[in-house]
Amino acid sequence: MPISVRPLHDLFVGEVGGIDLTRPLAPEDVAAIEAAIAEHAVLVFRDQRVTDEQQLRFSRYFGELEETRGTGISKPGEQRLHPAFADVSNLDKDNTVLARDNRRRLYSLGNMSWHSDSSFKPIPAAYSLLSGRVVVDRGGETEFADMRAAHDALDDETKAEIADLICEHSLIFSRESLGFDDLTEAERATMRPVRQVLTRTHPISGRKSIYLASHIGEIIGWPVPEARAFIRDLTEHATQRQFVYAHKWRPFDLVMWDNRCTMHRARRYDATKVRDMRRTTVAGAAPTVAQEAIAAE
Repeated sequence: MPISVRPLHDLFVGEVGGIDLTRPLAPEDVAAIEAAIAEHAVLVFRDQRVTDEQQLRFSRYFGELEETRGTGISKPGEQRLHPAFADVSNLDKDNTVLARDNRRRLYSLGNMSWHSDSSFKPIPAAYSLLSGRVVVDRGGETEFADMRAAHDALDDETKAEIADLICEHSLIFSRESLGFDDLTEAERATMRPVRQVLTRTHPISGRKSIYLASHIGEIIGWPVPEARAFIRDLTEHATQRQFVYAHKWRPFDLVMWDNRCTMHRARRYDATKVRDMRRTTVAGAAPTVAQEAIAAE
């Protein structure tokens, strides 16, 4: 039986039926999913009781995976998952809930700001796939914003203004914006700013989108205060309610999204409750802009 896709929002997001992600997929099913995400940007797969190995297999149908080694603030021996997973749970390596003042927990609060995964890397991510192994009853939604629709809604003057702008993205900026400045020099060295275009054209659909994230600290060639005010205004525009879908997690939902044309954020929840969320990330194919210019300055 072919897969089905039911729209969950007027602009984007589709719920996929007729597929079992615990089993290997036929090439035609992979192609159907690729076509669906090119159209909907976010796909919801319900009741997918995948193991880590099954999630890795499904993710690899869409490209090479990013690994978490050498990123963030986790030290060797602190990770509880395979390096191809981003652990966005509130659990330590012993599956104990992190204390309120735990450094890793405070750092991860950056996920509650609007962002696109790995925009702080020279080659930003293509797809993310998040599996809700244990979800909370209240709060903890993931919100998504359709950056294609947000771009379409801009006036022609603003579209022209942002068409060739280049921004600097850095984890340092997004974390320090929340007051998390407890970074070692070694950590800061791994979070060096990278440059990304502000307007992206999707390689499959051909649609343009605004490439925004909380990691943006500068626009090249602009005074910093003006750049940050402008990025704030663009973010407010792009996250108006008509562009946003809020996903209320059910146990064993798996949500896949395209980072090239969406932003997302986690919503607050009772952090004393277990929330076990495991993300795999499909690497992008190329930089959005050459990075050598930063080193030359």
